[in-house]
Formats: sequence, structure tokens, C-alpha cells
Amino acid sequence: MRSITTLVLATLALVASACAPAGANSPATSATSQPTAASTTSQPATSGFPLTIIDDAGRSLTFTRPPQRIVSISASNTEILYALGLEDRIVGVDQYSDYPEAAKSKPQVGSFVQPDLEKIIALEPDLILVTNIHLPTVLPELERRKLTAMVTNPKDIKGVPGSIEMVGRITAKQQEAQTLATSLRSRIDAVESRVKGATPVRTFYELSPQLHTAGPGTFVDDMIKLAGGASIAASATEQWPQLNQESLFLADPEVVLLADHEAGITPEQVMARPGWSTVAAVKANRVFTVDPNLTNRPAPRVVDGLEIVAKKLHPDRMP
Repeated sequence: MRSITTLVLATLALVASACAPAGANSPATSATSQPTAASTTSQPATSGFPLTIIDDAGRSLTFTRPPQRIVSISASNTEILYALGLEDRIVGVDQYSDYPEAAKSKPQVGSFVQPDLEKIIALEPDLILVTNIHLPTVLPELERRKLTAMVTNPKDIKGVPGSIEMVGRITAKQQEAQTLATSLRSRIDAVESRVKGATPVRTFYELSPQLHTAGPGTFVDDMIKLAGGASIAASATEQWPQLNQESLFLADPEVVLLADHEAGITPEQVMARPGWSTVAAVKANRVFTVDPNLTNRPAPRVVDGLEIVAKKLHPDRMP
């Protein structure tokens, strides 16, 4: 079981990468792909290549062929690759890439925030998938080594299908990506339609027992809005505020969503906290656990998370 400090830091890092504005700190030039013996052997000709795309950081990248040796240094990108049937091309992942189960057996290249560059180089990738959190430090180092890296950074839930389509284009999995993206968009629209007109439910999303939460401009805040909720931290002056009990009691959340349950926090423990018996969510027995891997990662399963949150907030409107 992860310590609470590790869990919260990992959660904040993962969500922050999803919510940073696209184009921030974008490098002036794109990385140049350097073919290796491992990545060019017996490559069939593929229609639509060479292909130039603009990634989620506004960088122009040209691919002469679909990448065959891919390193993913974010769990969300790893999930996208597996969802598109690209598991055979994955040669390395970061330590948080734990879904699907098969991802755990892939060679690891270190942490999400600080990957091991030497391990990445040794894998001879022809594509490295990164996020906006890697723009200031990791990406420049990859470019200096003439490695091709593409930034995926959907800034909200509705941006996830577009990132999936972008990965599908460069890997010659356009049809699979389009099918998946269309399904996800349909499900997002269905949630919006079902909760439309409902009174927003005051919601507290707990990241730690110290009352860290997701504030305005975050991926989680967007999810709560789409699900028909109103985060009690929506007026905070920072993206990851730490509330105190007094402000939480004043906000009186109607639903509490626990994303720190892996640290051992249960709804029963929350409802037994001193003074919390007056909170609306506690009085109505509406304290729920949520899987942060579903609500925080900009990957296909985030729509599962959206549906789960919507059902917790509006059980009368969700099937």
C-alpha cells in the first residue's frame, strides 16, 4: 500500500499534467527521429506516410512511418496504447503504468516525473510519449539526444478522444482510434444529457486526510462539473488547495468523494471524524470511494470515472 504522501504527490502530478495549458513552455523545434536497426527492420510501406501532426503542446512532428518501438512515460498514454492494440510495440513504461495488468511486465524506465533517460535510450525507441509535465526538463533532454517525443495533453475530459485519435494517426491505428473516440464522445454526451437541468450537487473531492482537494482549472474539477456537481473548492485561488475543517463545514458538501482510499481512508472513517456529523454528505450517508486511476488519468477509462461520479451525484438520472 502506498504511503499517503506518495499517493497524494503522484495524484497531483498526474492530474497537473492533464490540466496544464497546451503549448506552455513549448520548445521552438520538434525532435528529429533517428531510425535504429531495431526500429527499421522489415517495415512494410504504410499509406498516409510521411505524416505531419501538431501535438498537444503545439509542436510539429513528421513521421516517415508508424513508430514500432514506443516508450510511454505516463500511465494515461500507456492505457491509450493498449486500448488501440499497440501492446506489441511498447518497449518501456513508467512505474505508474499499471493498467492493464500486462503493462506491469513491460520494462520500466523510472518514475513519471523523473524517468531514467539512460534506460530510455537503451530501449532504442522511435517514439516516446510524454505529457506537459515533461516540457520543462525531460523533453529538452530527449530532444538534445535526437529522440522523437510527442506530447499528449488533453486539458479536459472532452479532449481525451482527440488525443486518442492523434496517437491512432501516427501509429496507423486510425480506425481503432476513431471507433474508440466516437464511443467515448457518445458516452460523455449521454452523461451531460442526463444531468442537464439538475441542481448541481455540492461536492468535496478528497485527495488526502489533510483535506487536499482539486481546485479550479483541474481535470477533476471539469469531471465534477460534467457529472452535474459543483466542487466546494471551485473558488479557490490555486489548483490544489488544502481546505480547513471550518471552510469545509461552511461549504457543507452534499457528497464526499474519497480518492485517497488506497491510503486506508474509508467512508466509515470519514463519517466518524469529530464534528463531521453535521455535514450534509455524512447525514445522508453519501460518502463514497472513487478509483483515482479512473478520475485522474486522461485515458479511455476516464469516461468510466465520469459515469461513476455522475451516478454518485445524481443516482436518479443515471442508469
